[in-house]
Amino acid sequence: MGLLVRGGMIVDGSGGPPFKGDLLIREDKVAEIGRRIDRENVPVLDAENKVVCPGFIDTHSHSDLRVLTEPDLPPKISQGITTEIYGQDGVSLAPLPKPYRSGWSKNISGLLGDLNSAWRGESVPDYFEAVRRAGPVNNILYLVPHGNIRMQAMGLEGRAAEAGEIGRMKDLLSENLDAGCPGMSTGLIYPPCAFAETGELEALCVVLAEKGKPLVVHQRSEAGRILESMQELIWIARRTGVKVHISHFKLAGKNNWHLLDHLLETLEGARREGLDFSFDLYPYTAGSTMFSAILPPWALSGGTERMLERLKNARTREKIRDCILHPDGSWDNFIEFAGVENIYITDAARHPEAVGKNLVQIGGLYGCDPMEASFRLLAEEENRVGMVDYYGNEETLVRMMQSEGQNFCTDGLLGGTPHPRVYGSFPRVIARYVREKKVMSLEQAVHKMAEVPARRFGIEGRGSIRKGCFADLVVFDPLTIRDTATYLEPRSLSEGIEAVLVNGRICYLAGRGVLGRGGRVLHG
Repeated sequence: MGLLVRGGMIVDGSGGPPFKGDLLIREDKVAEIGRRIDRENVPVLDAENKVVCPGFIDTHSHSDLRVLTEPDLPPKISQGITTEIYGQDGVSLAPLPKPYRSGWSKNISGLLGDLNSAWRGESVPDYFEAVRRAGPVNNILYLVPHGNIRMQAMGLEGRAAEAGEIGRMKDLLSENLDAGCPGMSTGLIYPPCAFAETGELEALCVVLAEKGKPLVVHQRSEAGRILESMQELIWIARRTGVKVHISHFKLAGKNNWHLLDHLLETLEGARREGLDFSFDLYPYTAGSTMFSAILPPWALSGGTERMLERLKNARTREKIRDCILHPDGSWDNFIEFAGVENIYITDAARHPEAVGKNLVQIGGLYGCDPMEASFRLLAEEENRVGMVDYYGNEETLVRMMQSEGQNFCTDGLLGGTPHPRVYGSFPRVIARYVREKKVMSLEQAVHKMAEVPARRFGIEGRGSIRKGCFADLVVFDPLTIRDTATYLEPRSLSEGIEAVLVNGRICYLAGRGVLGRGGRVLHG
């Protein structure tokens, strides 16, 4: 029968001017666009005085496990996200060989949760099938996680890969790209990705370039060594021709904010050279990740079990403390660029009293200094701890979001007391940066939230409103749309989103919540 979306102001995703009109949807696609469309016996969705735009695409999501246990994903669908890209930061659920299952579960639990609760498979096709069985509310794509294929090829040791191991990784990457992954992610501060040398990344990027897929990278430094980190990526792009997409682009730490002009010029210089660079960011000045990221990379070598052994050894623990408190600039030290007073615990199942407190407060709670309290928390929780770190300023954020090749994401961890970006990122862009601060027009914002990421990741038929495109749509009130999630009360749904359609199906309505699940596993 279809659906008629009546009388909305259509912002089609192209960046062009909006126009008032109707959309006729048949099955899962936009069948007709016109000033006035009349059809008898077709249900009508009234969009008068509302904006109708393409569904938003979250290019950096951590819903990988949650989609299997809570496929409604209210935090995402309620803010208009109709497609998410999983497998981020080089560490996720698949591929996952059985011998490494226990150790890997602890390694990623601070990021994704306890995988044993919902995930028993091994391969990427296994994961795709598990998502299909769960029936997601929105569409999903899944990047090949570099850490997973590295583990499959050589285990979790913190060392450079040998030639044969790199060859095995290349084969695994090619196999998983052919299975439908739209690119490869890596997280060069997270084990085991952090131990990859540039030559290993170059070899893998040859495979990506041959298949026209991007490298999606949490770069080695987002703080004091960010310019050197960018030069590594530029060198790899020159050597291989790979497309590079930088995850959650940022400049962390007050002592580094002066590097902004040089950083943006480095990025523009790479583009002028003909290199293909893009990036995403979330519209907040604080980040969120696994709490174990405060440790130096060598303390994480070999996986969580080895890390926990080190934390139990008094001499090694003192060495870790010294490395953190006397930084040498060789790694991204969260304590250095954020400070113990600006790092807050968001998830600690065995120590709920720690959630919402910064490291100074936790030290007081446990009767020891912040470092000792941090080590104790990591050990007793067996690494399943999340954090929020306050690192940035809004001037830097605005300059970055006005750059060419930028799009938006959430990058939100869903456990514990999450970062508000899980619930509010996309409405926040419109409310704060379009309506209030006038940093960009509504058409530009929608373009960056829909068509730009669709093109970057080769998501055919999505990100735009055109005849024949899939009917992934958001209907919202431009005067009232806003994020309500805060750092103190983050689990709060956004306002002003009237309806969200996924593949032609109304999946969310204001006041009624999630009505159905219309998502699909997409192949890049």
